[in-house]
Amino acid sequence: MSHKSHTDRDFSCSRCKFSTTSPPWGSRHRNHCPACLWSRHLDEEPGDRRCACRGLMEPIAIEVRQDGEWAIVHRCAQCGVLRTNRIAGDDQERALLALALRPIARPAFPLDDLRGG
Repeated sequence: MSHKSHTDRDFSCSRCKFSTTSPPWGSRHRNHCPACLWSRHLDEEPGDRRCACRGLMEPIAIEVRQDGEWAIVHRCAQCGVLRTNRIAGDDQERALLALALRPIARPAFPLDDLRGG
């Protein structure tokens, strides 16, 4: 039985403990968990891994970019900085849809007070 060695493509989520090997497409490192969509505050500039904060990054919204590509908006629980990460091919679709539909599920105003106009 062969044993796979740990590489920079292996990923273990700090929050939900989901573990996977990154797929061959995309960048050489994973930016967020494909299961819970949480991330770590690691980058000052995309890919530099220079941030001293290293706080957990909560997924708070979906951004739809001009080209139609989806990105996850993360907020650092430690320092409050906002960052976006493109979705990955192996992100769980239910988690992405739940995040995208969050504003509709929890509107900022009472829906029963809407009046036709």
